[in-house]
Amino acid sequence: MKETRLMWDMPITINIAGVATDKSVIDSIFDYFLHVDSLFNIFKENSEISRINRGEVKRNEWSHEMNDVISLCEITKKESSGYFNHKRGDFIDPLGLVKGWAIKKASDMLQKRGCDNYIIDAGGDIEVRGLTFQRKKWTVGIRNPFNRFENIKILNLTDCAVATSGTYIRGNHIYNPLSPNQLLDETISMTVIGPNVYEADRFATAAFAMGKNGIYFIEKMAGLEGYLIDKNGTATYTSGFAKYTQTNGIIDSFIQSSL
Repeated sequence: MKETRLMWDMPITINIAGVATDKSVIDSIFDYFLHVDSLFNIFKENSEISRINRGEVKRNEWSHEMNDVISLCEITKKESSGYFNHKRGDFIDPLGLVKGWAIKKASDMLQKRGCDNYIIDAGGDIEVRGLTFQRKKWTVGIRNPFNRFENIKILNLTDCAVATSGTYIRGNHIYNPLSPNQLLDETISMTVIGPNVYEADRFATAAFAMGKNGIYFIEKMAGLEGYLIDKNGTATYTSGFAKYTQTNGIIDSFIQSSL
């Protein structure tokens, strides 16, 4: 069963393979995503995070989900030496972490409902479990940031996740917290493969904020692999990245360097 709905200002696709699934299972996941949006959407006036930022909700009144996410943001800030930061002054913005966190929670929900083979794709942040209907690994493309209709790499994935941070779609929405006035224009996209999309998403954001040094940060992180594309069209990738790639028919002329 496969369904795509537009929410969080992006298409979200859930594709469950292998077993007959009641539609209520997918409905429950999309309902959960709507609930997450009601909590964390900084652009919605009545979301919990907006009310917190206006001072209308005291810390002891935060929902357990809000406490969980903000705590994880603090942990990620420490693990990334400050390159991930959910605060600008007194303004709290956890969006760099919350999407991956929510997809991971949704994946856990599917597991509890007996689903072992599926893919969740929220605007290119993807978690896969098990295999496709054809009993093959799931196929995921890394988009060419200079030609959005072309994939420069094809990944074959199972029981892991992939997330990409970049400026080629949404513009310069990521900043370096350690140097807020710095223009992040050396790196165009940073793709991270991890054990789940929570890990991949939060560290893709942090690594992108580090600029071209971000790929070396990912190289040192156990369980993560990365693929960086800079403004010159040069790709740099971590030592274990190649094991996820499909070689036949891929545009390798774009790849010019590696770790």
